[in-house]
Amino acid sequence: MNLAAQLADGVAQLGLSLPPQTHQKLLDYLALLDKWNQAYNLTAVRDPSEMVGQHLLDCLAVVPYISAATILDVGSGAGLPGVPLALALPRAQVTLLDSSQKKTAFLRQAVIELALGNATVECVRAEHWSVPKPFDLVISRALSDLTEFVLLAGHLVAPGGTLAAMKGVYPHEELAHLPDGFRLRRAQALNIPGLRVARHLLLLERS
Repeated sequence: MNLAAQLADGVAQLGLSLPPQTHQKLLDYLALLDKWNQAYNLTAVRDPSEMVGQHLLDCLAVVPYISAATILDVGSGAGLPGVPLALALPRAQVTLLDSSQKKTAFLRQAVIELALGNATVECVRAEHWSVPKPFDLVISRALSDLTEFVLLAGHLVAPGGTLAAMKGVYPHEELAHLPDGFRLRRAQALNIPGLRVARHLLLLERS
């Protein structure tokens, strides 16, 4: 199965309906990531066919469970999940945040080449960043610990907004030690086409 068919099949299994141009831009993003990865080591996944499941479909799986006008991807790295979310949710304004100059250089190039008019890139550490208007949704795939996520990025969430953590196995221990001021609103198990691994989306809100 070629990459286009693999992506189309996975998107259908996720129950998503994306226009053909979005499918093409997702594949263009994958090609760009594969090209830059050879010099910049943006991801440990080297095989583009593995990237479809481990990166694109893994990120797209959260789309049915999030709704926000403004989205911040903290620790965006290679643009995951921010770039797939910007492509799948064209009405949302997506900010890609990373403290690495190397990674934000790639992200800026991706925004240009993919003509992502709804995405911007910021190179700064989340804990040092102050914004005039906080975000409706702050999401991260990179920050492994929930407490770290809340402490680093909690101030970037608007009142009534959501912190969304993309996790592997259900983090019972981490949830038991959430910092004061935040609580779990919803935990959603995710089934990623082609991947036999546990994945969860945790939606946190101010308590």
